[in-house]
Amino acid sequence: MSILVNLDAMLAKRKKRSRELAEYVGITEQNISLLRTGRVRGIRFSTLDKICEFLECQPGDLLEYKSNVDLTQ
Repeated sequence: MSILVNLDAMLAKRKKRSRELAEYVGITEQNISLLRTGRVRGIRFSTLDKICEFLECQPGDLLEYKSNVDLTQ
């Protein structure tokens, strides 16, 4: 897949923990972990909305398109 998830970078930039994000959004820490590693097939707009609200960012700060990316490395 050519979509990269930059959630780790935004959490670090905002000095927030994934546990805090999970509580705020209302999803499990395991699901946050799956998002952070890019191992999800999709995300609900309502979840993305809450993440952006918590991190005070735009969806484009979290998601990035790269063509021909080899994610196996």
